[in-house]
Amino acid sequence: MWFLFAILTILAWSGADLFYKKGADPGDPYSHWRTVVMVGLVMGAHAIIYYGIILGEPFSLMNMIRYLPVSGMYILSMTLGYVGMRYIDLSVCSPICNASGAVSALLCFFVLGQTMTGIQLAAVIAIMAGIVGLAVIEKKQEDEERKLSGEKVDKKYTVGALAIIFPILYCIIDGLGSFCDAFYLDGEPPIFTENQANMAYEMTFLFVGLIALFYLTVIRKQKPFTSSVKPLTGAALLETAGQFVYVYAMSSNAIVAAPMISSYSIFSILWSRIFLKEKPTRSQYAMIVLVMIGIAILGME
Repeated sequence: MWFLFAILTILAWSGADLFYKKGADPGDPYSHWRTVVMVGLVMGAHAIIYYGIILGEPFSLMNMIRYLPVSGMYILSMTLGYVGMRYIDLSVCSPICNASGAVSALLCFFVLGQTMTGIQLAAVIAIMAGIVGLAVIEKKQEDEERKLSGEKVDKKYTVGALAIIFPILYCIIDGLGSFCDAFYLDGEPPIFTENQANMAYEMTFLFVGLIALFYLTVIRKQKPFTSSVKPLTGAALLETAGQFVYVYAMSSNAIVAAPMISSYSIFSILWSRIFLKEKPTRSQYAMIVLVMIGIAILGME
């Protein structure tokens, strides 16, 4: 079942990326704060209604505190990702961010002693090679398009600290979060059940979202909801749905599920091509096929 949960996570989170892209406003310095608010509110509502009311899972402040190393790294990495969307195109940012699966897989292998077969290792390498290769291709293509159009390339769009720092930080921090998730959910015995972990994470995100809402409205005197509220609501709903199935994938086979799920950036780009009428090049298709082969291999193992 872990493979099905991983596929559902990929579809949900890649769809969320499409809506994040539509809702991101490069001219709004508070865009990432608005995103944090919306995601926090939706996740909090899901935690209260589904876990609290429907399942009757008791709210535990202690669980939130114990799970904070995981929640904190996920929320921080996501916020950095939202900031990065203002400085670098999503098609470049997303693949770099989601190379975090390699970080978590290596940590699971070297620290937790989890194992992979030779074929699984080859599949993981194929997925990560496809992600990195796509990022390189996208960057080269964008620079060429700007030169042909006569547009002066802003330094923030070149491979420099400002453009790359946010996806790199996301990659490292999110990878650490996935590793900690494996420690919490995939141990013998696990420290948390899937429901406990997800409720703690979503309630923590609600708390952070309320802080962001206070910052926007009280301190910065800004309207918390603008014209971007519709796409950001869609992104938040898909983000929450992806998180719901993600914990089940991670609790069953973290070392393989983590790098597999990290490939959702490939699907994010596919959706942007389909719905935004963009067309991948042959080299981009080659990288996408490479990742798809890796996913297929993991599903058969």
